[in-house]
Amino acid sequence: MDITGRKLFVKALEEEGVDILFGYPGGTVTDLFDELYKQDSIRVVLPRHEQGLIHEAEGYARSTGKVGVCLVTSGPGATNIITGLADAHYDNIPLVCFTGQVPLSLIGNDAFQEVDIVGMTRSITKYCVTVRDRKDLGKTIKMAFHIARTGKPGPVLIDIPKDIQTASGDAEYPDHVDIRGYKPCNSVHVGQLKKAYKLLKSAKKPLILAGGGINISRANLLLQQFAEKMNVPVVTTIMGKGALPAGHPLYIGNCGMHGRFSANKAVSECDVLFSIGTRFNDRITGDLNEFAPKAQIVHIDIDTASISRNVVVDVPVVSDARLALEKLMEWAEPKKTKSWIEEIHAWEEANPLEMRRDRGMTPQMIMEHINSNYPDGIYVTDVGQHQMWATQYLTLDSSSQMITSGGLGTMGFGFPAAIGAKIGNPDRDVICISGDGGMQMNIQEMATAITQGAGVTVCILNNYYLGMVRQMQQLFYGKRYSATCLRRRASCPSNCKGPNPSCPPYTPDFVKLAESYGAYGIRVEREEDIDAAFAEAKKHKDVPTVIEFMIATDEIVLPMVKSGNPMSEMILK
Repeated sequence: MDITGRKLFVKALEEEGVDILFGYPGGTVTDLFDELYKQDSIRVVLPRHEQGLIHEAEGYARSTGKVGVCLVTSGPGATNIITGLADAHYDNIPLVCFTGQVPLSLIGNDAFQEVDIVGMTRSITKYCVTVRDRKDLGKTIKMAFHIARTGKPGPVLIDIPKDIQTASGDAEYPDHVDIRGYKPCNSVHVGQLKKAYKLLKSAKKPLILAGGGINISRANLLLQQFAEKMNVPVVTTIMGKGALPAGHPLYIGNCGMHGRFSANKAVSECDVLFSIGTRFNDRITGDLNEFAPKAQIVHIDIDTASISRNVVVDVPVVSDARLALEKLMEWAEPKKTKSWIEEIHAWEEANPLEMRRDRGMTPQMIMEHINSNYPDGIYVTDVGQHQMWATQYLTLDSSSQMITSGGLGTMGFGFPAAIGAKIGNPDRDVICISGDGGMQMNIQEMATAITQGAGVTVCILNNYYLGMVRQMQQLFYGKRYSATCLRRRASCPSNCKGPNPSCPPYTPDFVKLAESYGAYGIRVEREEDIDAAFAEAKKHKDVPTVIEFMIATDEIVLPMVKSGNPMSEMILK
């Protein structure tokens, strides 16, 4: 019996095990929403903006390991998710995004709310296509889910014209799909891996660099077992944070632009850098000519195109992190690395990661109280200084998780992603860490959190500025604070050098704004009040609590390496 495309759409989602769909209606997807209305197995979450919608899907996917599913209308509905698609592309988040499209006969005629969304997103999706024949709909949706979740995960976009949704066709939804030319890596080249292992085994100063691929493949425990068996220290990228528990004796910390002194020093001094699941982007390497200058480099990554793209390596291994570590565990033997580890610890003692504690409440103090109050939490950050402080001072282990926008660095990501994580994990504490700038980019999603009963604890670190850019202006641009002060008004002097008694009040009042949505709002100005604020937030399981932490404007993230400089040239004070 034939069925309409809209019925097959819902059937496909049910067969793929979709239980949450983040959707915003519009003219070209009304048929699909009408069909979703008739069923009870898929919960439709209505956000307040399509950008918030796709970030919520990202947070849901990252925190649950499932595919995030989006549905938006054509035209502006589709273009509003482009930033989220790019974000998911760079951070390898599995999404299947459906966009409505005008009828086939109108495509190319500049019809109302028609855009070539496939052309716009081809470079930031794993696969994107417009369905042009009803008989291809089921197979195309099956392909979308398969591509999104296999190999290196990523976003897929399926554009469905309105007449395809209403056309009748085969009711069959395929149970598998073979895609010519798409063969995701599901094995490891044993010969190459043996070369990599022999290099590691012969090293006197070995170092493991763990990237986001460890977290994506859920290989954290395997990495820990391998590092312990080999007795090799580990550093992580920001996206790799949590690959090893924070308190583990072999874990040194994050490396890179704002990495620990000891971690960056270890990369500079090691003789074998054994990297797993990282792209070696510029925030990790700095000056490529000076990166790990004494090391032979092993690169294990699931993406062939990532290997030797930025850093030319000595032993390339194309493999999923989990598969590689499973094989490596068969060969692993203890190494004598005591003196090397002691050398790294001496660097840490000489230049510890620590903020001053004699100038009132600091970001480090806030993160430490988050650690003690929410040890099993899902921490979701926005982008900026607060993000770096979170990656420096939050302590992750097997019971906690950090979600952040790494590759694209998307301000406005944090709050909606936290809502998505809470929807996917209703029984876990979800803590959003944001800045006052990023929080305002998707503040409308407070209404989504209220209506969905998503009791997220929102920590806003308010320093009155777009802090990360201000930090660069302070250090490298002669304190010319151009377009970074969020209190600035038209009446302010054009060459203001920073806060002074005549500064206008900050807008908005985050406490009152939260309360206007029906959330709870608390302002904290002293460290001794932090625990009480978190205790109050824990009382509200189904409603967000916004805690505004007032921090000093001139707090900066240290260590810091100026962009393009060698990682050995760290600003420490």
